[in-house]
Amino acid sequence: MTTPDSDSLLAEQLLRLTRRVHRIQRRHLQQSGLGVTPAQARLLRTLAHCDSPPRMADLAAWLEVVPRAVTTLVDGLEASGLARRAPDPVNRRVIRIELTEDGRKALRELRGARVSAAEEILDPLTTLEREVLSGLLDALVGGGAVDHEPGREPQGEPERQGEPGRERGHTC
Repeated sequence: MTTPDSDSLLAEQLLRLTRRVHRIQRRHLQQSGLGVTPAQARLLRTLAHCDSPPRMADLAAWLEVVPRAVTTLVDGLEASGLARRAPDPVNRRVIRIELTEDGRKALRELRGARVSAAEEILDPLTTLEREVLSGLLDALVGGGAVDHEPGREPQGEPERQGEPGRERGHTC
């Protein structure tokens, strides 16, 4: 049984972990030398999951930010050559955002930085502890029923969590 005090402690631990994750990811991003902010990295990942180039308004909705924030992010990515604005082939009033080849290359490097950050964060945990944590996180982020128990392999491939567009059922 949980108490208000234990829930408060858990909430504080989650907030501290979230801050630590952000700090470590930011450091790994800086070490990558790409000059990409965490918000720009998130936008790049979102673009990578789209079947076709999205509109700015779609990106704002998927990222849950105001359209002006997306404009600023796209400006930065465009200046770096990682994304570009392109006219919609059907409606020339609509502008779509697409990854460039340099953007795809940057995504591969960013993935390496994210993996390194995750390894650093998870390093103190045993394999069994990682499995337990994975199940708990699935439950907390809305992954539904946990399909596996500690020490047992998951059945099938669960929906990938934390990917832009997937957490709310969006597809680009």
